[in-house]
Amino acid sequence: MSTLTAPNTPETAPRDAGGHARAARRGRRRSAALGLVAWTVGIVFCTPALWMLLTSFHSEADAATNPPSLGASLTLDGYRVFFGADGGASPWPPLINSATASVFSTLFVLVLALPAAYALSIKRVEKWTDVMFFFLSTKMLPVVAGLLPVYLFAKNTAMLDNIWFLVILYTSMNLPIAVWMMQSFLADVPVSIIEAAQVDGARLPTVLVRVVAPVAAPGIAATSLICFIFSWNELLFARVLTGVTAQTAPVFLTSFVTSQGLFLAQLCAASVVVSLPVLAAGFAAQDKLVQGLSLGAVK
Repeated sequence: MSTLTAPNTPETAPRDAGGHARAARRGRRRSAALGLVAWTVGIVFCTPALWMLLTSFHSEADAATNPPSLGASLTLDGYRVFFGADGGASPWPPLINSATASVFSTLFVLVLALPAAYALSIKRVEKWTDVMFFFLSTKMLPVVAGLLPVYLFAKNTAMLDNIWFLVILYTSMNLPIAVWMMQSFLADVPVSIIEAAQVDGARLPTVLVRVVAPVAAPGIAATSLICFIFSWNELLFARVLTGVTAQTAPVFLTSFVTSQGLFLAQLCAASVVVSLPVLAAGFAAQDKLVQGLSLGAVK
């Protein structure tokens, strides 16, 4: 016996419309709740940086109060001291050294990592997974364990307090993570466009520069930014291997912690200035960074 399905009647239409309205309201409430959670987490993570920025505009007496004073008067004394207004050391040589080491090491990493990632992702070599594990294993050694051999090598080759030795060191330190990142990015490059370029007579350097690099530009930008940040923030090797000539910005920051005490306002002012290049690079490349880190996330 067949059953008859009741046609849509005007009485059921309002019921369906009411259900859709309730579902839409629930969706809006869920989105608002998730947005509130995201803003809360973001504010919590940004609070230390904002507190450092505020403290940098306080005097040393106000910065040392416990609990801290939010309504203290603002001053630029910390920044004046950082830039040598009172006859102290100039921050420009350390900043230039950090920029030199970070920029050149990042460029060298890209030049070496791009063909390596190409060989491991597109034109895969034999046992490429073993090669990837070898790159990863180089990051398993604690940094302090390699400090003494590196120091002895730099001493015996007269490379102590040399900024170009830091460039070579940072290049070798960042190369494994760069190859790992770019291998995953280049794996999403369509092989058909590479084969089309090769059919047209393009050689490997041309393929890498004119075909692979533009397609994987977001991933390359993300890798560049991460390598730049790692090089800019590195302290241990720079502290041991440099003196005066090749001193970097993080090493210069440690000069604000002296036997006379901790100059908190001056240290915060110096930290803000040293952080600006990294923040500026991240802000300028934020679109490429998001695209690069999300490559391969959605198939």
